Amino acid sequence: MFKDNLIALRKMHGYSQDELADKIGVTRQTLSKYETGESLPDIERCKLLADIFGVTMDDFVNYDKDDRDNLGLGVPPKGKHVFGMVKVGEKGQIVIPAKARKIFDIKPGDNLVVLGDEAQGIAIIKAKGLLDLLKAGQKKAD
Repeated sequence: MFKDNLIALRKMHGYSQDELADKIGVTRQTLSKYETGESLPDIERCKLLADIFGVTMDDFVNYDKDDRDNLGLGVPPKGKHVFGMVKVGEKGQIVIPAKARKIFDIKPGDNLVVLGDEAQGIAIIKAKGLLDLLKAGQKKAD
C-alpha cells in the first residue's frame, strides 16, 4: 500500500521523482526504491512525505484504495474521510458507519441536522455543533 500511495500522491501533486527526492533529501534512485518496494523510508521521511502531500501518516502508510469501503478513491487529505457506502432504507434511514460515529463522537440519542444544497449535496451535523456555530456567528454580527 505504501508504495502505491507514494506513486499516486506524487503524480497527483505533479512531482517528478527528482523533485520529490530533492524535497525530502534523498536521491532519485532512493525514491525509486521506495516506489518499487525495494526499501522503505525512515519514520522522519514518512512524516515529511505525509506533510508534503497533506495527508495523515496513517493514511499515507496504510490506506488501501482497493478496500471495498474506500470506493476506489485515493488517499484523502487530512481531516477528510471516506466512510464507505450506505444504503438508504424504505423510509430514508441510513446507518452511519462505525468509524464516522467514533471520529465525530456520535452516540445513540444524539440529534443530527440534515442540511442540503442542490448543487453540492447533503451534509449531516450534530445539532449542538450547529447551534454553537450559529451562536458564534451571532456574536460576531453583534
